[in-house]
Amino acid sequence: MKFKLIYPKWKKLERQTEFHLPPHGPVVFAATLPDDVEITFTDENVESINFDDSPDFVGISMMLTSQVRRGWEIADRYREMGVKVIFGGIATMLHAEETMAHADAVFLGEVEGKMEGVFRDFGNGRLQKRYDYMTDFPPTESIGTAKRDILNRELYYYKGVQMVDLVHASRGCRFDCYPCCVSFLGGRKFRPRPIERVVEELAGIDNNRLFIVDNSFAQDKDWERELFTAMIPLRKKWCCHPIEDDDEILDLAVRAGVWYVYQAVFDTSDYIRDRIRRYHEHGIAVEGTIILGLDEHTENDIRRLVDFLMEIKLDLAEFTILTPFPHTRAFEDLHRAGRIFSYDWNDYTADKVVFRPRNMTPEKLQELYHYAWDTFYRDEPQTYKMFKLLQKVTEKEKADGTYRGRNRELMIRRFGKIEESIGGRS
Repeated sequence: MKFKLIYPKWKKLERQTEFHLPPHGPVVFAATLPDDVEITFTDENVESINFDDSPDFVGISMMLTSQVRRGWEIADRYREMGVKVIFGGIATMLHAEETMAHADAVFLGEVEGKMEGVFRDFGNGRLQKRYDYMTDFPPTESIGTAKRDILNRELYYYKGVQMVDLVHASRGCRFDCYPCCVSFLGGRKFRPRPIERVVEELAGIDNNRLFIVDNSFAQDKDWERELFTAMIPLRKKWCCHPIEDDDEILDLAVRAGVWYVYQAVFDTSDYIRDRIRRYHEHGIAVEGTIILGLDEHTENDIRRLVDFLMEIKLDLAEFTILTPFPHTRAFEDLHRAGRIFSYDWNDYTADKVVFRPRNMTPEKLQELYHYAWDTFYRDEPQTYKMFKLLQKVTEKEKADGTYRGRNRELMIRRFGKIEESIGGRS
C-alpha cells in the first residue's frame, strides 16, 4: 500500500528569522505504521506537493492551528481525485469537528498501538469517520524510535548549518498554563518514557545537535537526575524547555550537553531575573519566550518588559501575541466574554491580534508587538544573536571532540561574515 504523509505549510512569526526544523509529529507517527505500508513524506514548508503521484491513501499531519486551512485544501483536492484522506496531529485534535468535513477519517489521540487497526479498516473498505483515543494514552514503554529516514535531510539546513533534530523523552504535563492546550491533548499527568529507550533513540540520531521537545523538564527532579546522568556519555548538544532550578540538576544538564533553554518570561520580577542569571552562571544560554497582551499588560508594562529583557541579557527572545487557541483557558475566557473578533484560523499565527485586549486597542497591541521585536534586536540583529549561539555550541563541541568543522566554515561564509559586519562584537 502506498501511503503519502503530508505536513502542510505554515507561516513563521513576523519579524522572526525564517528557518525550518524537521517536524516531529510525522516521524513519530511513521514509526507506528504496519510493515507492509510504503510511506512517502512531503513537508510543504520546504518542498512542493506532487499531486500526480497516485497514492492509495493520504495522511495529513497538522501541528498548528495556522496549518488547518491549508490542510483542508490539500485534503479536498485529493478527495476530488478519489483518494481517501485521514487527518491526525495536535491541530486535528483542536479542530476535530471542522476537520471532519474535509476528511474520510480523523485520528484523535496518541497513535502507538492503534495504526494496525486503522489500516486494516482501510484495506477492508471500512474506514471509520472518527478514531477517538484522546483519553486512551498508550503505555510509554510502547513509544518507539521515530522514523526519521522519511525526511530529506538536505532540506533542513540554514545558511549551511544543519538544523537540530527533534526528540521527546516524556509526554503529558502536570501544569495547566493559561494559553496552553497540552493538558487537553496529553493530560495533566507527567508520563516519562523509560530512560533506556530515550537514550537508545538519542544515540541513534545522526545529528549531534538536538531539540528535546518535552513541555518542561521541571516536573520530576529524580527523573531529570537519572536522565541527564544517562545522557552524559552520548556527548550530544541539545536545547529544551525549562530545567529544574536546582544546582545539582543544572550541573548534570550541562555535563549532559545542554546548550540553551527556552524559558517563559512573564514579568519583570526578581524570580525571573534570578532564573536567567542562574542559567547563565551554569553556562546555559537562554531564549526567552514572551507573550504580549495578557489582561494585566498595559502599554507601559510591555515597554518595561522589553527593557528588562535587555537588562538581564537574554541571548534570544521570541515575542508572540496572546492567541486563544481552542481548548485553552485563554480561549474559554475570551470567547465567553465575546472578546474574540477573528475565528479565521489563518490569523492564529501568534503574531496577529485576534481579540480585544483589556488595557489597549488591538491596533496598539499589534504596534507593541513590532516595537518589542525591533527594540530587542535593535543593536544586534536576530541573525547575529543566532550566530553567537552557534559559536557557543561550536566551542562546546570542540571541547569534547564532537565538532564537525564544515558546519562552522559554511555558517561564517553564508551568514555573510556577519561577525565582522557588526564590528566583531561577541
